[in-house]
Amino acid sequence: MAIPKYDEMYQEFLEALSDGELHKIGEIRDTLARVFNVSAEERKELLPSGKQPLFNNRVNWTSSYLKQAGLIKNSARGVYHITESGKRALAAHVSQIDNNFLMSFDSFKEFLSRSSPSTTDSDVVTSVTKINHSFAQQPGTSSESPQDILDEAYNKIKATLIEDVLSEIMKQSPTFFEHLVVYLLTQMGYGGSLKGAGTVTRSTGDEGIDGIIREDKLGFNLIYIQAKRWDRNSTVGRPDLQKFVGALAGQGATKGLFITTAQFTKEAVEYANKQHTTKIILIDGISLAELMIEYNVGVSVEATYSIKRIDSDFFDDSLN
Repeated sequence: MAIPKYDEMYQEFLEALSDGELHKIGEIRDTLARVFNVSAEERKELLPSGKQPLFNNRVNWTSSYLKQAGLIKNSARGVYHITESGKRALAAHVSQIDNNFLMSFDSFKEFLSRSSPSTTDSDVVTSVTKINHSFAQQPGTSSESPQDILDEAYNKIKATLIEDVLSEIMKQSPTFFEHLVVYLLTQMGYGGSLKGAGTVTRSTGDEGIDGIIREDKLGFNLIYIQAKRWDRNSTVGRPDLQKFVGALAGQGATKGLFITTAQFTKEAVEYANKQHTTKIILIDGISLAELMIEYNVGVSVEATYSIKRIDSDFFDDSLN
């Protein structure tokens, strides 16, 4: 099943602590994963930042809001126990422990009040208020934690940028595209800082090879490239891959990169995966745009946001 949202785990988090004993956060996560049938593979799924597992992050938000409501406490780093208020909440047998239920606790309302933005700029107030209060203002309609909202915004911006990047590429010439591909690979570190690490072959006599790049600084290994700026809705099929493999064989090459703005058919992907003597890597339009964004090719950084968390080690160690 899908990874539950943070506010869908309040009840089960409290029940995991219902024995009144101390429980480590890792133990609680394991319990919640079993209750919600979150698989080991799903637990490996990362946030868009790639810094933390999504499931762990949501459990952290669950504990954070339960703590703000006074239903749980952590006596040490990553160790939690249920409070008397938490026990009463379980004993009340309410139909659902949700955000609306947490709003019945003064400590939680005070927390929201402390988190309110003080600026008078209407746009900023609207954005920050959504992050701080969306779950509380509309109980039952929003299951997004502040991290969820930020991730959603990030993904929307990235998706739009991918479309813009591919749109700009399609306005350029095939020759521009071939140079772009070689440049991108050098920015990814292929060939190191060696001058002439990548070259674009001439339009005639290239035998289906559009570019060559050195895999290492000394040039012991070469990667042969076929770059096709085709309509984004078109597909690259198995016959196109077979021709490319034939061109590689003619060069005595063992490594090839087929990169396109289009998409690969299932048969093409299966054919590439079956090659053993020649390693073939396929990059479609979406993957190409993502690599350009990652390595700042054709894009520039507009803004950077640094999301920080408490450094528990600092507070655990004595400063004496």
